[in-house]
Amino acid sequence: MTALPDPVWPVALLAFIQFGDGLLCLGPVPFVRRCFEDVRFPRKWWWLTPPLKFAAALGLVAGIRLPVLGAVTVWALVLYFLVAIAFHVRARDFGRNLFLNATGMLLICLLVAVYSFGP
Repeated sequence: MTALPDPVWPVALLAFIQFGDGLLCLGPVPFVRRCFEDVRFPRKWWWLTPPLKFAAALGLVAGIRLPVLGAVTVWALVLYFLVAIAFHVRARDFGRNLFLNATGMLLICLLVAVYSFGP
């Protein structure tokens, strides 16, 4: 893979979303805290989410010039959101957090992977 992602704007938008999500995970804000609690995500691991989100944002931005890094990052996000969906299903949390947030982000990541980094 040597060509730059085409188009670039979905990659930049996803990077922006991930950066914003990282900011929301600092603390975290109340609705993120409730989501972590609803899926029984161990509190001792909450601190990992902001660095992961910021690293994903950075990997996507760098992936605009280094497409292999961008592709690896977006597929890592796909895996991340598949795990998030599994946490929701395991906890029987079938509300907004599963269907709008986790599934919505999974679809966005898949679209960016295929649309910007696909063949």
